[in-house]
Parts: sequence; C-alpha cells; structure tokens
Amino acid sequence: MENVVVLIVGAGPAGLATAACLSQFSIPYVIVERESCSASLWRNHAYNRLKLHLAKEFCKSYSGMNVLVIGSGNSGMEIAYDLAAHGANTSIVIRSPIHIMTKELIRLGMTLARHLPLNLVDNLIVMAANLKFGDLSKHGIRRPKMGPMILKSKTGRSAVIDVGTVGLIKKGIIKVHGSISKIMGDIVEFQCSKEISFDAIVFATGYKSTTNIWLTNGERMLNENGLPIKEYPNHWKGENGLYCVGLARRGLAGIAADAKNIAGDIKSVICTMSG
Repeated sequence: MENVVVLIVGAGPAGLATAACLSQFSIPYVIVERESCSASLWRNHAYNRLKLHLAKEFCKSYSGMNVLVIGSGNSGMEIAYDLAAHGANTSIVIRSPIHIMTKELIRLGMTLARHLPLNLVDNLIVMAANLKFGDLSKHGIRRPKMGPMILKSKTGRSAVIDVGTVGLIKKGIIKVHGSISKIMGDIVEFQCSKEISFDAIVFATGYKSTTNIWLTNGERMLNENGLPIKEYPNHWKGENGLYCVGLARRGLAGIAADAKNIAGDIKSVICTMSG
C-alpha cells in the first residue's frame, strides 16, 4: 500500500477504465469495491440479452401479469420488451419526447460527426429513422425538437436504441400511456383520468449519484445531486487530487475520455513533484 499513488472508488466501467489508463503510465493504484467482483451490476444482475445498457431483474420474476414500466429510456424500453417476450401484459409510460434509433444509425451518426456539423448529421439520421420506423406519434412516441446528436452533446440524454420494442408497440402488444397523476396501491391514475390496475410496477426512471453520502468536503466539485459543478468538458477535475469519472452522463465514450484526461493529469502532477 505504501507505493499506491491513486485510490479508485468503485470497480465499475469508470473505475476499470481509469485503472487501465493509469497502468499505461505505470502509476500504482488500488481499487476499492463493496461488491465481491468487478462490474457487479453486469455480472450479477444483468439479464442474458443485455449488451450495453443498464441492468434489471429477471422478468420471467412476471408471466401472465399486468405490468407497468415507468420510464422510456434504454432500460425502460428493453425491460418492456423482455416482459412482453416472457408473457407479461406489458404497458409503458412515455412522458417526454424521445429519439428512437437503431444501433447502426447511431454508429453512422458518430462517424459522420467527425466530418460534418452536428445539425446536418441530425437531419440525416432522423430522416433515416423516420423511414425505418414511420410516424410514431400516433403510438404515443414523439421526437424532441433538438436532434439526437446535439441533444446528447448538450444534455447528456441518449437516444433510445430499439431492440424490437417499437415493433411490439405498433402491434399493440405493448401499450403506451402518458403521464401519471397518482399511484394508489395497485391502481394507477393517468392524467387522462383513466385508472388501471397493475400486478407489478417497474420504475426505470434513472438513478442519482450517492457520492455525497460518503465523500467529505466534495462540495466544491459536486452539486447536491452528486454531479459535477463544472460544465463539460472540464467537469472531471476537482481540488486536492480529487477527480470524478463518468459523471458527465456521456456514456462509455465519456468514461473513456475522463479516464484518459485524469491519468494524464496525474502523470503531469507526478512529473512536477519528481522534478
């Protein structure tokens, strides 16, 4: 331990990426992780088909039941698909406009963004998405006014990568509902005044950072929600050797960029101290 230079808290994708970047500079580190393995969400709690999205409970834990999924991000849409595929009578709440894309379209957009303005890239991939999926507004799915690439750049919100959910929605197998007014036990009242009884409700509404619970004197780097105070791309560096990885909500690419920046900065600090 006496040779350790960096302490990494968490052995998820962000912690592992940082460790890899530090290793490239031969900077000694130690990772602390409360679970029994690295990437525990993926190893212990992910469903079999999960590839690059968030984890959830097995849903086979719903066959024959009326289930409501609240949240229409990648997790919510995938959970709804798997519930329907395993025999649940599935509904999903889609409150806000979302971009529905395919993995191939997002890859195309990221490739074109290296050479073209984002607004032009957005126009192209939205046009392609409309050809692929058709008009989804009649099924309760509206697109944001801001294009998917610009939306991701400015807010960190990702497009939804369709895994087959849209097809089930268009067939009426997955039912779409708007905003909820209140939940009374197993009865859900929607803003349209309709009341429906559900056997189970799955909240796929995201999560908050818990860093502020255990980190002392981190207020200068993180706000009350545990997210960086500084705006991207300068969010990753705090004071007194404190850094954060992946909290800019820019996915795996954002984690990779943060890890490289932090490892490079630590290397510079070490060189300065040595010199």
